Amino acid sequence: MGTSSRLLGFVESRKNLTGSVCGLAGVGISLTGAAGGLWPLVVVGLYAAGALVAPPERPDTPHFPDAGEQLDALRDDFATLRAYLADVELPPDTRERLTAFDALVEALLEPGWVSDPDHLHVLARAVRQDVPEAVDTFVRTRWWSRFTPGAEPPESHLDRQLAALHEEMTAIASSLRDAEAIRQEVHTRYVEERGQ
Repeated sequence: MGTSSRLLGFVESRKNLTGSVCGLAGVGISLTGAAGGLWPLVVVGLYAAGALVAPPERPDTPHFPDAGEQLDALRDDFATLRAYLADVELPPDTRERLTAFDALVEALLEPGWVSDPDHLHVLARAVRQDVPEAVDTFVRTRWWSRFTPGAEPPESHLDRQLAALHEEMTAIASSLRDAEAIRQEVHTRYVEERGQ
């Protein structure tokens, strides 16, 4: 199957098509008698010249998902994360902090808000890596902390991690809010100046 697709690819290639057109021109020259007994060399030579002159094949440019497609995938991952977090046993204070973080991320993932690649990266990293790892580490450490009394409670690390992640999400929300305020101000100025 690979050989036949390569053969078909060659038959449809620019080099073969250009060479074939030039080879047909050689056949036309031969039919007029201008090539004489060397007509096979003329046909093959013109085919080869056409194949050499033809531009090379260019591979198709790869398709990378745009911001909307990335957000759709991230929303699916966020739903998976929510299902995981619903099953995890957490202290009430930590659950409250996680709920605030969850609400902020949900708002940022609404269509039409986040399109900046840097913001998408921060959101994706938080949803796909930081929060699951922080919670999983908490769950594992909490089990071991039962055997080492007097150690720092694992809740404090989880709370600090969630606070840092919440701060990152708040920074994204602030930059979006500032961008919308500037956009509104520019539009107001445009409308006012248009009326004068």
